[in-house]
Amino acid sequence: MTRLHLVDGTLELFRAHFSKRPPHRGPDGRDLKATVGLASSILGLLHDEREAVTHIAVAFDNPIRSFRNDLFDGYKTDEGVPPELGAQFDEAEDAIRALGVVVWSMKEYETDDALATAAARWADRVDQVRILSSDKDLMQCVRGTKVVLVDRQREKEVDEAGVRAKWGVGPESIPDLLGLIGDDADGIPGLPGFGQKSAAALLAGFEHLERIDDDVTKWPKSIRGAERLCATLKARREDAALFKKLATL
Repeated sequence: MTRLHLVDGTLELFRAHFSKRPPHRGPDGRDLKATVGLASSILGLLHDEREAVTHIAVAFDNPIRSFRNDLFDGYKTDEGVPPELGAQFDEAEDAIRALGVVVWSMKEYETDDALATAAARWADRVDQVRILSSDKDLMQCVRGTKVVLVDRQREKEVDEAGVRAKWGVGPESIPDLLGLIGDDADGIPGLPGFGQKSAAALLAGFEHLERIDDDVTKWPKSIRGAERLCATLKARREDAALFKKLATL
């Protein structure tokens, strides 16, 4: 069985930095805890018989800035990232390359863009694509059991049925959902008043943001405060479209 493992290196590096691992200093005294922890994690993955890795790539946000910052001032940046962690991205990439693993160092685009592109490009060439990340926007990449999202830390695997069960919409509507409800992790505010239940109910009927009718009588009757939400959407369609674009990989 051929499996393509696509790893969110930025997430793994952050987890290693904030883990309970003991400090690790390089010969020059620099903090390398995150880099050593990441390398150890990838080595563990390569030797994990349950994961049975046959193909693998690791992507990094280096720097933590992309074209999305030019589209929206509130989009996530490296603000708040500990300097000792930010200084390790180059070393982390070198460490993973030294293991013989393909590294994608993202400049204008993001780690999630790389993982999504790779999943779409190679899904039909392997038996399964396993995206190792906990980022909710990557739910849009899931396809049946062919492309799944895996959170190794929580030992959780999500297929298409899992996406629908958790979010109330299919993978194809995840960018639309995030356009309405926002994504705090990425600095996407969403539209006021929209929650997951109301947005999911709306998209269950219209599927995509652009198809949502301005006539509230066409909306599902189960949506509470439909008139208010409809007025908000009509007034802020451009914002919603921008937020969807930010969430689209």
